[in-house]
Amino acid sequence: MLENLYTAPKTIERHRSAPLPEERLAYLRHHAEAGARPSTLRGVAGDQITLIGLLDLRQGDRVTAAQVKDAVGQSGRGPAKRRNLLGCSVRWLRFAGMLEEEVMVEEAPRHAHMEEVGIYEAWMRDERGWSENTIGDYLFTANRFFDRLDERGVSLASVGFEDIDRQVACWHARGCRRITVRSYANALRAFFRFAENRNWCAQGLSGSIMPPGFRPDEPIPKGLEREEVVRLLATTEGDRPVDVRDRAILMLLVAYGLRAGEVAGLRLEDFDWMNETLDVRCPKVGRTHRYPLSRGVGQVILRYLRELRPPRPERTIFFALQAPIRPLSALAVTGLVGRRLRRLGITGKSCGPHALRHGAAQHMLDHGLSLKEVGDYLGHRSISATAGYAKVQLGALREVADIDLEGLA
Repeated sequence: MLENLYTAPKTIERHRSAPLPEERLAYLRHHAEAGARPSTLRGVAGDQITLIGLLDLRQGDRVTAAQVKDAVGQSGRGPAKRRNLLGCSVRWLRFAGMLEEEVMVEEAPRHAHMEEVGIYEAWMRDERGWSENTIGDYLFTANRFFDRLDERGVSLASVGFEDIDRQVACWHARGCRRITVRSYANALRAFFRFAENRNWCAQGLSGSIMPPGFRPDEPIPKGLEREEVVRLLATTEGDRPVDVRDRAILMLLVAYGLRAGEVAGLRLEDFDWMNETLDVRCPKVGRTHRYPLSRGVGQVILRYLRELRPPRPERTIFFALQAPIRPLSALAVTGLVGRRLRRLGITGKSCGPHALRHGAAQHMLDHGLSLKEVGDYLGHRSISATAGYAKVQLGALREVADIDLEGLA
């Protein structure tokens, strides 16, 4: 391993004779298998030697993150190099089982109804199968509501209509957009519906929560225009690895209006090449949708699989191109779309996968599909989720599968 990184015999011998050789080499091999470049590996090896000298580490030693931080602070390096050394050191020591994880003091409950919120969380996750993002949003709403109740000494059993109205009114008073207040009220109503079923509160409270409706003059969802989609896809023309991968991702977003999490969750078995279908798991609603696989999308996916996808044991489709080689997350998918849109100077609208999702919805509506058909295609549970796209005149009706990519592939 060391011979592949260094050519000078003295350097190789210095690394070989330093303490903890097995622990150091195991971590270097781990990084190499993840696709790290030799220059990166040399930097890690150098940080290992530096840390051993700072802490006088020997076989069997265990240290805390605080001790590592103190030692790195005395290394004489600049701020950026200290941060790099600290991060590398903690990751290596944890990998080698030498980091003494500090016991965290359990936080005091933030409000008096943490138990009820915990039961509600388990129900959302285990019985309803909602996505983690939705669960997080609903928990945030419930916890904020109970924080305010605690400040006034009000318990869940004694909550009245005026308490709920007061909280919703606070969001209006802060100048929040109607859609934000609507989302808050919907989340609050969901919790009180759950609480009523368990007799935690007075009956009828959930029905009293009336989310504000949409006004006719409110702006329509700001999806990308077709010309902007063409410009975006044009940024991926060429043979650079990042362009080949990103083109495959963008084509899925453009053609099917998928969410970032749905693209990140795609697996090899989701593509049925014989029957030309694509299965997409929707974590937001806990269902799987089957789409006809268009020829244009299929071609760019196949190119990525044949030329770029690393031979990894994971079944995930899309991976990072630089070390550490790992499956792309939903956040990474969002980031790559945003970066390309910003480089084009596209502003004044959402600069992420949802801009493409809105654009796909509007494109289908413009081709005459009904709200129900568009909603089914996008994975919406109710027609109200699609209604925001219906503010443009519709054209002649035709099937979803017949709408091609109009030369975008």
